[in-house]
Amino acid sequence: MTKVLQVLSAARVWTLKDGAEHPTGFWAEEFVVPYTLFTDAGWDVTVATPGGKRPVVDQLSLGVKGGVLPHTAKKLKAGLERLAPVLAEPADLSEADPDDFDVVFYSGGHGPMEDLAVDPVSGALLTTRLASARPLALLCHAPAAALAAKNPDGSWPFAGYRMTGLSNVEERFNPFAWKAKWLLEDRLKEAGADYTSGLPLKSHVIVDRSLYTGQNPGSSAALARRIIDDVSAARRC
Repeated sequence: MTKVLQVLSAARVWTLKDGAEHPTGFWAEEFVVPYTLFTDAGWDVTVATPGGKRPVVDQLSLGVKGGVLPHTAKKLKAGLERLAPVLAEPADLSEADPDDFDVVFYSGGHGPMEDLAVDPVSGALLTTRLASARPLALLCHAPAAALAAKNPDGSWPFAGYRMTGLSNVEERFNPFAWKAKWLLEDRLKEAGADYTSGLPLKSHVIVDRSLYTGQNPGSSAALARRIIDDVSAARRC
């Protein structure tokens, strides 16, 4: 059976440059949609967080202010309720061996900007995973986690990789984002990524070698389906 490690942030706030703590967590669509597609494909999914802490959903991802229409929010809430037992007892990321999984998938939300971007355990896991040339996916804000990765010589393992993530234009649709300490697009470019983005709020997926990235929440399904198709095709070969 194909095994997936789905990593979520355990952060509950995003600290802005004025010291304010904006409530955050994981983005509902970015967890529910990929998890559901993977399990519907018959895959086994393990959800993990830093320290095995129970993650929380960003309430913004369940309402109109987060760009979520009422009928979609209703489906996401139902999905979260169904998956409540999974979220209640996540695995500890420090105990996860990336070699045990066919796919490593990081979901986003502003949470990764707070914890995974500076988490050495996650950074080491991502460094190992990228070097293995096995599927690694980072969705929306989740590429922030890549900033914690480091090669033994101190270089950034993701340098030169084509990738995407939430763009500056999309980020600034949120009024509080103007107070951010840093924006993902800027930091990825500064670190050495070959960053590009598609149209704001439209699905956009980039694949470079074994690295899969999705630009925004609306890319959740396309990113998961691309991975399912590629892994399934590789198994048939």
